[in-house]
Amino acid sequence: MAGIDLILGQVLTFTGAPFGPDPTSAVRHDRRGAVAIEGGRILATGDADRLGARYPGASRHDYGDALVLPGFVDAHAHYPQTRMIASWGKRLIDWLNHYTFPEELKFSDPAYAAETAGLYLDILLANGTTSVVSYCTIHPGSVTAFFEAAEARGMRVAAGKTCMDRNAPDGLRDTPQSAYDDSKALLERWHGRGRAIYAITPRFSPTSTPEQLAALGSLWAEHPDCPMQTHLSEQTDEIAWVKSLYPEARDYLDTYEAHGLLGPGAMFGHVIHLEPREISRLKEAGAGLVHCPTSNAFIGSGIMAVMALCTAGQIVGLATDTGGGSSFSMLRTMAAAYDLGQLRGTPLHAAQLLWLATEGSARALRMEDRIGTLAPGSEADLTVLDLSSTPAIAQRAALAEDIWEAVFPTIMMGDDRAVKAVWVGGRKALG
Repeated sequence: MAGIDLILGQVLTFTGAPFGPDPTSAVRHDRRGAVAIEGGRILATGDADRLGARYPGASRHDYGDALVLPGFVDAHAHYPQTRMIASWGKRLIDWLNHYTFPEELKFSDPAYAAETAGLYLDILLANGTTSVVSYCTIHPGSVTAFFEAAEARGMRVAAGKTCMDRNAPDGLRDTPQSAYDDSKALLERWHGRGRAIYAITPRFSPTSTPEQLAALGSLWAEHPDCPMQTHLSEQTDEIAWVKSLYPEARDYLDTYEAHGLLGPGAMFGHVIHLEPREISRLKEAGAGLVHCPTSNAFIGSGIMAVMALCTAGQIVGLATDTGGGSSFSMLRTMAAAYDLGQLRGTPLHAAQLLWLATEGSARALRMEDRIGTLAPGSEADLTVLDLSSTPAIAQRAALAEDIWEAVFPTIMMGDDRAVKAVWVGGRKALG
């Protein structure tokens, strides 16, 4: 059958969220499996012999013992911070003032924005990430540059103009009205164009006045199919700052809730130091919580209660948070999530880590019907992992007694060398 590709290897498919007593019970492993794709979408997933017989004329791409997964979905990142990743030694607020804001000022130059966007997305693809939710800068041109670069690569991405009208340098502040107007114009241009999704993006409550948050809440009410992304409860000194700026608020979450910025499609990064009311309201509202483990460790923020939130039924995704995060790799991010989980006494199983990096993040974006899974009808974004990519990993994987012992060394020690192939929208992008 012309036009059909058959991707062969070991295949993992999830039948549900793996946060019950036995995480592996929510996963199917085809030791010799296949994914059939056509026209940019997945036709079927399952046993290789069965799918080979169903599609005898398909083009075959045999990756042997490599593991075929949905492309990784990075649910929270800052592409303008690409060049300042791994900057030494600051807590959040000093880090923003010392590193982030000076770098973001450079994005008034459209050429700089375009160059950085292309570099960033190429790094993601090399690491097996096929979708990302990114903040841009205050400059509309930074949004255009990002969407144009993603469109050229066929990637499913979400992004938005970062809005700030106080507590930021000259050149990085807008106003409530210009935040609304710029965001609306960008939304109307990009949202739903190809694989682009516009995300309404107040940076966080300390850099927005109540008037700006209200303006963006109004915009979201007009376009509720868009996601809304921001930060919540990353550090204790940040929370104290929010309380001083919003003395009437019940808690940090209330600064968003009071202005129409809480509901399905809201994506809150970090969510480490939550109050009981906030936990309850986030679940009730159907908001997405995004775990950023490398960033939380690198900037000294704390440890998100991932296992407790997931087992309670919260929507949770996983993210690099580059450049506060210290790696572009979702493998490295999964490893950090495991490490931090151990410190809480609740280590995440390999099945849980892989799910958070794919379907979990897609759910936070309300896109699990299109990305993050290998279900028929999903967009054909795939990552193929070599489970013996380095001598250190290979010697451990050789002793594995099941798929989980085989994949866990790659999660803990893997990097871009483990990414054997990447397919984006049904086309091979790498490998």
